[in-house]
Formats: sequence, structure tokens, C-alpha cells
Amino acid sequence: MTVKHPEFAPDPSLSRDEMERLQRELAAVAVFEDDETIDPDTALIAGVDQAFLDDETAVSAIVVMQGGAVVERTSAISPISIPYIPGLLAFREGGPVLDAFEALETMPDLVMFDGSGRIHFRQAGIATHIGVMLDIPSIGVAKSLLCGKPTGSVSGREAGTRVPIEADESVDAPPGEVIGYAVQTRQYPNSKQINPLYVSPGHRVSAATAADLVEATSTQYKLPEPTRLADSYAAEVKRTTDS
Repeated sequence: MTVKHPEFAPDPSLSRDEMERLQRELAAVAVFEDDETIDPDTALIAGVDQAFLDDETAVSAIVVMQGGAVVERTSAISPISIPYIPGLLAFREGGPVLDAFEALETMPDLVMFDGSGRIHFRQAGIATHIGVMLDIPSIGVAKSLLCGKPTGSVSGREAGTRVPIEADESVDAPPGEVIGYAVQTRQYPNSKQINPLYVSPGHRVSAATAADLVEATSTQYKLPEPTRLADSYAAEVKRTTDS
């Protein structure tokens, strides 16, 4: 796939101030609204996830699905040079993810990332960062809340429910603006122990549509199928490489 905005390349050699400045510049051009209709039953939806061979090597995996079937799988093994820093994930993993996209032959209609989109201190999580660089509709699907404030309790909720996440003082967004949702895709009927996913728009998708699409692509598992299968494929590539 072609990188449309190389000026936003997540260079891990930048200083922290330079990284944060780049994220603010990128967020200023990101679009957190729907600019096209995406039908989850017919769209080509890619899931992106990673595994790690060691502290210096990442396996980036992409699985493209359509109508519940896998259309293409691809991966890349790439070096990483900085540790995980909350809010700067794209500078650790963004380059390896772009390496995997270089090998992808299918043009997805939507990309789901294991990570944040607009639910981010500077509204520029990895789903936004890579979504803007590729100029493709994208969604962040995170397992924990990086920032922002839920409007209600997110514990023990029934499957199919969602709680808005609003911007607060930790987010470079207007206070009270909905930047994503805690989406309860699955739940045990009695124990209520499954935590929600924190879903936010990456680029060219609204918060509500991002939540709708994650719900529509989740089957019997908590994770939506594209990112669940990308997680499995990354682990498969890792096992093959290790052996």
C-alpha cells in the first residue's frame, strides 16, 4: 500500500518533545467523522496485531477479511529500537506495521488496530497515526483505557452495551467531547467478569461507527475477528520463526 503522508513517519530517533509535536500535527489533519459507508458484511476489513521475538524484533501481522472469510494474510519481521512508552506506541511499532502493509496486495476498506485511535493524550494513537499515513479508514481497538473519562461504570456490563468515553484534562480535545466507547462485545451470563474493549476512531470514521463496526465483526469471542485472527497469525509466525 502507498504511504500518502510520509511526513508523519514515526521516527523512533526523535526526541520525546518532537514525537509529541508530530502527533499533534498529525491529529490536526485526522478526520474523526464518517466520510463513506462501510458495510461490515461486504467490506474488506483488515486486522493488525503484533508479536515479539525479543526486545528488539517485532512480528507485524495483517489479516484481511470479507464476509467472515480470510482474503489475505501477510506479515513482516522488523527491528524495534525503543521500549514501550504510553502514548508513543506508534514510534515503537508503527514502522514494523508499515513494513507489513508494504507486502499487502489487497486494498482494505477499513483497518482495525490492536491499540488506540482518538482515545489518546494527543488524539493520535497508532490507529490514527497509521490511518492518516495511509489515508485509510481506521479504528483503534484497545484492551485498556489510556486516557479520557467513561460517563458511567464499565464493570460488569451486559454484552451489547457501550459507555461513552469523554475527553477530560488528559486529552487534547474539547472537554466532554465523545472520543470513543467502552464496548462490551461479550459477557459471561453469571459472573460478569469480561472487561470491555476501548474502541475509538482512527481516521475517517466516527466514534459511533467505530463501535458499531467492532460489534458487527465480533462473533463468539471478545475481540473482533480481524484483530483476533491477526493476533493468532502473529503468534503463528513467531512460532515458525523461533523454531
